[in-house]
Amino acid sequence: MTLTGRTALLAAVGALPVGLFAPGWPGILTIEGVLLLAILCDLVLAAPVRKLHFTRSGDTSVRLGDAVEVRLTITNPSGRTLRALVRDVWPPSSWGTADEQAAARHRLTIPAGERLGVGTWLRPARRGERQAVRVTVRSYGPLGLAARQGNHRVPWAVRVLPPFESRRHLPSRLARLRELDGRTSMLIRGQGTEFDSLREYVPGDDTRSIDWRATARGSAVAVRTWRPERDRQILVVLDTGRTSAGRVGDVPRLDAAMDATLLLAALASRAGDRVGLLAYDRGVRVRVERSNTADLLPTLMRALSTLEPELVETDTRGLTAAVLAQASPGALIVLLTTLDMAPVEEGLLPVLPQLTRRHTLLVGSVADSRVEEMEQARGTVDAVYEAAAAAQTQAQRRRAAEQLKRRGVTVVDASPERLAPALADAYLALKASGRL
Repeated sequence: MTLTGRTALLAAVGALPVGLFAPGWPGILTIEGVLLLAILCDLVLAAPVRKLHFTRSGDTSVRLGDAVEVRLTITNPSGRTLRALVRDVWPPSSWGTADEQAAARHRLTIPAGERLGVGTWLRPARRGERQAVRVTVRSYGPLGLAARQGNHRVPWAVRVLPPFESRRHLPSRLARLRELDGRTSMLIRGQGTEFDSLREYVPGDDTRSIDWRATARGSAVAVRTWRPERDRQILVVLDTGRTSAGRVGDVPRLDAAMDATLLLAALASRAGDRVGLLAYDRGVRVRVERSNTADLLPTLMRALSTLEPELVETDTRGLTAAVLAQASPGALIVLLTTLDMAPVEEGLLPVLPQLTRRHTLLVGSVADSRVEEMEQARGTVDAVYEAAAAAQTQAQRRRAAEQLKRRGVTVVDASPERLAPALADAYLALKASGRL
């Protein structure tokens, strides 16, 4: 039984030494007695909570930052009217603000034998899967003096997907892809290209592309035009070790890498390439086999939604073995990891020959724009020390990147908001140069 604020007020009034003489009663009926009798009657007339039936409906997935509604239908099978305060309880991270969380409380009235639906809006603040905790019902009597309260388990889950904020860059990259794909005629030569057509030679064309047989048959010099190959394998590898847990501004490094993965996957699938995903630290966290189907992005989003960094050092030898087992020869390996000097020198460089021997390797890393700002700071002693530390950090990253480039690796080092488009540009550049 739950007493309401109205009951507490009446109880305080009942504490006064006032009596009521009731004709026919053997003695004095006090205000406390009247109040107690009213409370008991109100409690008896309150609709039972345990007999209520609940069902849920609504969406089961939402992008991070968007809102989604989950419907809760309450059936009152009892013979009494339900006057209740219903709270739909979810984990605190299911709402962005306290006001949104407070909106999950519903005051409603359901006549006997009828049902009513209410909606709870969720705006999750974190990726992952949000499970409904319970539904708490407080059923009031007609006078509002007392209430019954109980909890019900009504299961429902909402999966919070990555926001994919870089999708705004997709149209411009697709336009560049159409140019490479032959819709706008371009001359491309190199390993990893397919013959497209013949056209007349113009000054500046590569003489190695001249088709001498076609030239002998015609009256003008003919050159071959090439277009990038399709159906190539792209394997995106996410390093989910401790370095991916660091935050750059308000964005974890892993989340920025996920956003870049989604843009690259959308672009590569439109190019006709097969895209796969591997997330690894000390073991395989997520694996998506190569695919160029229409459901690629939903598949990747579901796989990435529950992925979190692990506070362990990444086993680069195990990562390399997993990559070689999943990637076919000649694939493009896109490794999203750190460019910190120690992990590169001690972890990545020793295993690099195994990757570059059979594959094209592209390394992407999230740079901290705050370090660049610190490098330019002056004016105080603290600022000078910060600038020196930032300059040392930047020099180490550049040295690590240069070591990778000297071994034939393409390196992209960009801030979280620039990493996704920069990685897509690097992919298109590899297509244009015939390396993919």
